[in-house]
Amino acid sequence: MALSREQMARRVARELRDGYYVNLGIGIPTLVANHVPEGIDVMLQSENGLLGMGPFPTEDEADADLINAGKQTVTSRRGAATFDSADSFAMIRGGHIDLTVLGAFEVDVEGNIASWTIPGKMVKGMGGAMDLVAGAGNIVVTMTHASKDGESKLLPRCTLPLTGARCIRRVLTDLAYLEIEGGAFVLRERAPGVTVEEIAARTAGKLIVPADVPEMRF
Repeated sequence: MALSREQMARRVARELRDGYYVNLGIGIPTLVANHVPEGIDVMLQSENGLLGMGPFPTEDEADADLINAGKQTVTSRRGAATFDSADSFAMIRGGHIDLTVLGAFEVDVEGNIASWTIPGKMVKGMGGAMDLVAGAGNIVVTMTHASKDGESKLLPRCTLPLTGARCIRRVLTDLAYLEIEGGAFVLRERAPGVTVEEIAARTAGKLIVPADVPEMRF
């Protein structure tokens, strides 16, 4: 059974380490803020100028003046700081982000990522994605494994305009957790109830399947 958006966020949250500065991209990545593990102290950064995001607010907590880069209302944790976007991008471009979690339209076996435009369709645009993939060496992409039409998003070569080249090493989809090594996707974990055969059928790029592929833990 494919993972829900919340389950995907929970699995990504396992990649957090104590003391990390973390940027969460638009979409599924923003949900990671709700699943920071107990005992882990991280500072979540948004490129519109907020360091120290907390979980999403309840209806009573919502403050229309406190938003993330996707214009969603957020909370701030103790010790949070706000500043202008120029300082925020200086932090990103200066290599001060320990982990970036991004969404994507496509990822390929070379670690290329396409996440900012689909020709002929109206999408929000690039945002800070190009700066993030250039300034962060530790990136996790989270996305659905295939489109609504069943077309694989894990490809031999991206077909859409690139956000970054050879910068992605880890991908979490609703079906699997994979690493990119040697021009191939290496299957490391599978969603509970999802078979290796199902994952292989929806992966267009070269897929390496180790002898043991465990189900994800939550």
